[in-house]
Amino acid sequence: MRGSKRRLLQKYLTVLGLSTFGVGMLAGLAAYRLAPKNTQSIDPKTADLEPALTLGQGIAQPLQFNGRPRLHPLPAAQEVWECEVAVVGGSLGGIAAAAHAMQSGAQICLIEAAPWLGGQISSQGVSALDESLLMRRQQNFSNSWVRFRNLLERQPVQLPDWSPGALNRQVADINQCWVGTLCFPPKAGATAAEELLQSFAAEAPGSRWGSAIAFKGATFDTTGQTITALHAVKRTPKDPNYLPKGRLSEELAEWYSWSPTDTFDRVPIRLQPPPGKQMLVIDATDTGELVAWARVPYRVGSESNRTTGEVHGARFDNPQCTQAFTYPFAIAIHDDGGDSLATLSRLKTTFALHEHQAEYDLEGFPMFQEKSVFHYRRIVSHSRNNPYYGTPALGDISMINWNRGNDWNWMNPPLILQDQELADSGQYQNWMGGLSQSALKFGEEHALKFARWLMETQATPEYPLAYLYGPDSPMGTLSGLSMVPYFREGRRIVGRPSYNQEEFQIRENDLRYDFPNQRSFGPSAVGLVHYAIDIHGCRYRNWLPSGEAVSAPAEEPQVRPLQVPLESLVPQGVENLLIGGKALAVTHIANAVTRIHYNEWQIGAAAGATAGWLVRQDSTLAPAEIIPSGQMSPLQEHLGQQGLRLN
Repeated sequence: MRGSKRRLLQKYLTVLGLSTFGVGMLAGLAAYRLAPKNTQSIDPKTADLEPALTLGQGIAQPLQFNGRPRLHPLPAAQEVWECEVAVVGGSLGGIAAAAHAMQSGAQICLIEAAPWLGGQISSQGVSALDESLLMRRQQNFSNSWVRFRNLLERQPVQLPDWSPGALNRQVADINQCWVGTLCFPPKAGATAAEELLQSFAAEAPGSRWGSAIAFKGATFDTTGQTITALHAVKRTPKDPNYLPKGRLSEELAEWYSWSPTDTFDRVPIRLQPPPGKQMLVIDATDTGELVAWARVPYRVGSESNRTTGEVHGARFDNPQCTQAFTYPFAIAIHDDGGDSLATLSRLKTTFALHEHQAEYDLEGFPMFQEKSVFHYRRIVSHSRNNPYYGTPALGDISMINWNRGNDWNWMNPPLILQDQELADSGQYQNWMGGLSQSALKFGEEHALKFARWLMETQATPEYPLAYLYGPDSPMGTLSGLSMVPYFREGRRIVGRPSYNQEEFQIRENDLRYDFPNQRSFGPSAVGLVHYAIDIHGCRYRNWLPSGEAVSAPAEEPQVRPLQVPLESLVPQGVENLLIGGKALAVTHIANAVTRIHYNEWQIGAAAGATAGWLVRQDSTLAPAEIIPSGQMSPLQEHLGQQGLRLN
């Protein structure tokens, strides 16, 4: 074994072992309180929350005269990037946004906090494409998406040394699963995202993008209505053989810090428009980071029927009730001599093992034969046999993202920090990601224990299982977990008055064939999406009422194709901001449709193409002015030329 690999493997006990919560920053979190007994609403100030994320607890959070937060400290920028369109977040939607903005001829900047670009298909580990069965049958995906799928299929694949036929393989040579028609190792998603952006660089000279760059905040003009600059920090590993831990709970603060550490050097960056021009900004983060920091109006969690008028809205509003998040991991048909099981068995968890194991259930599916758990998201198939009828072969690898497995839906504490927690932790002055580190930690432990449970209960002499971590991990991490979790839901903007709503949101009624009061969004459509209403719900550890929309899930035949209106991408209060991902104006129920791969791509592509079109108009027209100024038809024509479907 090479020396660099040996050194990396020597770190695994630290990564998989008992967490120190990032050198004691979260000491005492295990002594949490029970959520309040309140069937009307949940008060986040009295719920099961952690102390401040990093520095700044108890410090007043002054606003500037324009009403926006004030960054403090704000180091002098060592790099200045100029961009006509700035994309915050290299999620799948962010990649689509940047690509379509460049295709429109706009000079772009894109920043992403994770080490890989691509979000769901790479750093979040969900490298198995969920698509609408109806759209697949009718083959009415956007040309833009089809081209990107083809690019994914052509990506080279690097497999472990023990894998049979490991050399000179492409995704198309190993693809065979049953969740969809394209499953692949996450690294292929990251390289495809990079290649896609490179392919449009000549059309948008001066464009720049990068991973391992965390958003820190923004500067607004004196009115507080226009973003004039974005601020970020780039980290560069000091060790050339660096691998992410795959324990975001321990890495989050270090990713967002301005200061150099033993692991990373730092470069403060400012993103700004070219001289004499304005900059359009797209929030394509999966949790709405820019929206949260800038205090743009948004909702988070589930809404009640009283709030939204949805038939299956919850009994009460609960901002803590976002959909479950998941840390995917990979297992292989491979005999590693018991190494990975022994490693997983040494993990100490906050909650008792039996509490984790009580949640695990294969839900009647076999593990290996035919339409099985292993075949569901098999990302490496050496035989490429039929996943509905065959069995896996030696060296096959499956990515595990299982509802009754590594989903983490407990709200003790909730994942998404709200206004008061952000203020108490000083994040309006010094943004640190806006997430609960303890929630992340519990989700990590739950995923690792599920991997152990699978190996202990499902492996057989014929089908030995190995948990893949360290240099051989398809997730690219020491722990074997995805670099960041799969975020199904974060903050969601409320739009401006439109379609008979004072605060526009796409609602359940707009999705269902069998519901009244459906609205037609065709006049302002910027994309077409479809999927089942698939909610991975929330719960409290002690089973108090959750505020989940438990009756809302619906299969595809009950859900009509949705024309995404421009109004869902335009937030309140900021004139040069668009939404390019999960933070669009949808309810908690509607998010269950818009969150999947293809639909996120469409939303990001629409935002990027719209921003690029505005730039090329060489005017000061703001996104919110497109419809009132009678420019919707020219925009829709441009979107069609970009290969996007509107109907």
